[in-house]
Amino acid sequence: MILEQTEFSGRWQAALVSVLQVLMVAIFAVGLWLGNGGVAVNAGVGFLVTLLPAFLERNYRFTMSTGLVLWITGAMFLHALGTLPLPGLDLQTLYGSTWWWDHMTHALSSSLVAGVAYAVVRALDQHTDAINFPPRFLFGYLLVFVMAFGVLWELLEFYISLVAQLLGNASILTQYGLDDTLLDLSYNTLGGLLVALFGAVHLTGVSDELATRFDRRQRERDD
Repeated sequence: MILEQTEFSGRWQAALVSVLQVLMVAIFAVGLWLGNGGVAVNAGVGFLVTLLPAFLERNYRFTMSTGLVLWITGAMFLHALGTLPLPGLDLQTLYGSTWWWDHMTHALSSSLVAGVAYAVVRALDQHTDAINFPPRFLFGYLLVFVMAFGVLWELLEFYISLVAQLLGNASILTQYGLDDTLLDLSYNTLGGLLVALFGAVHLTGVSDELATRFDRRQRERDD
């Protein structure tokens, strides 16, 4: 019974991933139709990111669970949706009209960054005895890594907005002021904290597969 529920859940998650991908393509098309480069670029790049798990599986036989693929796809979709001007909001975006939207997407995006960092570091820890990451160190490492990445992202947003203003174009990424930046960094930290607390439960499969590939590459070099 548990196996059946798991298989059903996997099919449901895979179907939801496909639906979100189709919606992202639709958002991309709307962005092109409106002549809105920000919507088109964010939706297009986000859609390409959602294809990465299938690309890794097809070309490198690196398999992610459907839950992780849904996590990635959901984060990309919510970001793309947030950039789309909506009629029900008088053509405002969710980022501009809904105070918590930006914070939610920052927390989701930072959790993805922290998830990648966790999987790679844990795989290296398993792969070689020369590297040892105690749980407390790994916890602190993830938080610092996510905070540093968040600072770099905010700088990227600032400079992209600045260049867009100088050129008289609409910005692909928007920064809403210092207070918003500080809140973004706080929610980035929250996303990293969640991964630090629960990563061992949900990302073990990814890190184990990475460790196996590291071991295989090492044996091939030794041979």
